[in-house]
Amino acid sequence: MRVRKASHCSYRIRYHMVFVIKYRKDLITPEMFSFMKTICKGIQERYYLYFDALGYESDHVHLVIEGAPRYSPSRIMQICKSIIAIQTFKQFPEIREELWGGEFWTDGGHIDTVGDGRGLDEVKEYVRKQGRDVNQLTLYEFNH
Repeated sequence: MRVRKASHCSYRIRYHMVFVIKYRKDLITPEMFSFMKTICKGIQERYYLYFDALGYESDHVHLVIEGAPRYSPSRIMQICKSIIAIQTFKQFPEIREELWGGEFWTDGGHIDTVGDGRGLDEVKEYVRKQGRDVNQLTLYEFNH
């Protein structure tokens, strides 16, 4: 992981986050995940968050993401979850029938910090192997 620079500091901060769909509904399709990747590229440009990897199963997504120190981990989660949910509901309005409460994600989520070397490799391997069937997982590597 490279050292990033802001106007008054340099930093190297990376997280592994997991967002779960409300009611653990199996709603994420390859088409929807592809759309979510596009949303993440927009988040990356607007908020200076850098996505290293994305993985998914039908009921949750994994993100390996670098964030600036101005954002707390919970704020990064809030930014990503809210923008992805709003845009996904707009693009796939039919999922509102499955998510009768109007929320896309469960409250909260999971956050790990990830370092260089072995820790990062282990987390990326874990993300890659998610699922009951390894072939179900699709991993997208972002190139910066």
